[in-house]
This record gives sequence, C-alpha cells and structure tokens, in this order.
Amino acid sequence: MNILVIDWLIFAEKLVLIAVIIFSSLGVALYTTFAERKVAAILQDRPGPNRAGPFGLLQPLADGVKLFTKEEIIPNAANKFLFILGPGLAMTAALMTCAVVPWGNKLELFGRTIALQIADINIGILYVFAVVSMGVYGIMIGGWASNNKFSLMAALRGASQAISYELAMGMSLISLLFLTGSLSLKTIVEQQINNSHFWNIIYQPVGFIIFFICALAECNRTPFDLPEAENELNFGYHQEYSSMKLGFYLFSEYINMFISSAIMATMFFGGYDMPFVDESKFDPNIAAIIGIVALMVKVVIFIFVFMWIRWTIPRFRYDQLMDLGWKKLLPLALANMLITAFFILLQSNPIKF
Repeated sequence: MNILVIDWLIFAEKLVLIAVIIFSSLGVALYTTFAERKVAAILQDRPGPNRAGPFGLLQPLADGVKLFTKEEIIPNAANKFLFILGPGLAMTAALMTCAVVPWGNKLELFGRTIALQIADINIGILYVFAVVSMGVYGIMIGGWASNNKFSLMAALRGASQAISYELAMGMSLISLLFLTGSLSLKTIVEQQINNSHFWNIIYQPVGFIIFFICALAECNRTPFDLPEAENELNFGYHQEYSSMKLGFYLFSEYINMFISSAIMATMFFGGYDMPFVDESKFDPNIAAIIGIVALMVKVVIFIFVFMWIRWTIPRFRYDQLMDLGWKKLLPLALANMLITAFFILLQSNPIKF
C-alpha cells in the first residue's frame, strides 16, 4: 500500500480516537456532577436529584442547557480578553492530559491494529505534569482578569497550592520511576501485567498515598478546595463568571478528577489489567474490551473515593494546607525516594559477608 495512504489512515485513526476520548471525557464529567449529587444525597440520607427524567438521569443535561442559555455577563472593569481566555485554558489543559493515558491494549479492525492511546511518548508522565501545570494559569488568569479582590485571592491560593503539592507529587513519582525505569505510561502498564511483576501499589504504597493526597490538592477537591472556599471568598476564583465560562471551570475540575483517577489506576493499579484474568487467552478485541472495562471500574472507584472524602472531611485552614504540603508530604516523599533508591542499590549490589 502507498506510504501516503497509510499515513492518512493513521491520521484518520488518531482523529477518531481523539474525538472518542474527548467526548467520552466530557460525558464522564457531565455525569460525574450527577454522581456527586447522588453520593452526597446518600451520605446525607436524602433522595438527591430525581425530577429530570427517570431516576433523575437527565439532570446533567438540564444543567448543561441551563448553563448554555444563561446570560453572558462580563464585568465592566474586567480584562475581557483574559476573562474569556481563563476558562478556555483551564478546559484545554484538562482535556490535553488524556492524550498519553493507555485506555486499553489494541483493537484489530478492518485488518489494522489500532492502539487505544493517542500518543505513546517516552516522557508521558512529564507531559502530564507539564499540562497540569499549565492549567494553573487558567485559574490565575481568570482570578486576576475578574478585577475582584476575592477572585484574585483565590487564584493566588490556587497557584501556591499547586506549587506546594506538585513537588511532593513529583518526588513520589521519582520513587516509582526507580522501579520502572521508564516515563512511558504504556511501558509502566506492561511491566505490571507481566506475570513476574505485581502492581506497583505493592512496591510503592507510601508513594501512592502521597500521590493521591496531592491529586486531591491538584484537583482543588475537599479538604484542599481553598481556592473555592465559599465561606471565606464567596465563590472563589470564578465568582464573576456565569454561563458556559463558569461551566468550563466546573467541567475542567471534573475532567481533572477523571484523568487523575485514570493516571493513578495506570501507574499503581495495573491500568487496563484485569486481575486474575489471562487476557492472552481471549480474542484481541475481547481482551481490549475487558481491559477498558477493568480500567473504567478502577477509575469509578477512585472517583467515588474523591466524592466520599468531599462529603466527609472538613476543609483545612490555609496555614494547615501549606504545613501539610511543605513540612509533612515533601519530607515523607523525599524519605520514600531515598529508601527506595537504597533498596534498589542493595538488590543490584548485594552485600557479601
């Protein structure tokens, strides 16, 4: 087959895969808002949303229509260009992180093998960190451009929080990289699927706990939702926003929660690996579907834990938030990294008596 035709086929496959993953992420974010309200209702012994459609299942669509049809309000004193850029940047950064996540193994369709990953780059984790860091600019720009003192204070909190917890998160990942020897998420999953290798949570339980706590802070989830502390700062950094600009900020938070859950499942819980099931005995397409379902189940469990924590644990004070990041998580991550390095060195060069 002509090389040019093959290139166009690969390009078309990637476009379809990008569209499927982006629309799936948006759909998950939409219905995660519904799940959040239902989980809160269960924990608080009340019915939750149940009017729009059967069992309230159309409530997210009703909320979406409401946001689309609300009046667009831009404050007179706001920087209009940056005011519009902020939520767009937050949403774009949230969607870009899904590019390196391996959502499954491979599908065989029409005589072609299609990888269920947009880009398998050898610096996958660094790419995730870079894009997540860019999302902080969406918060900062939106808070500053609103020309509101509460929004600006909330944006400063969000930036300080991100800096504080990304350091500990990076340290926890360095410990994991000592074991894997690769930054590629696909390679990390394949190592865990190997029969002689267990899931990384067995080797790095402390690293996972640190990463999970930092993920809560990165997603601005309770008890680290200081940038949105309504009892202190009214409505946080998006106080002046309305209509779909506000919707972009809210949806980007839920997409970040979804992608964070997928990354934690990928790095520490085998990704698309189904425990106690040998996928090699199945048809490749059936095995790929089993892998996708396995990954989604792990993601749903993590999302439920995110929600459970929100409606159970009270919010930290700001000084407690900073103390936890700098004085506890960072030293713990550093100690975990040094201990991991020591054991790897000991294994490669055993001491002879």
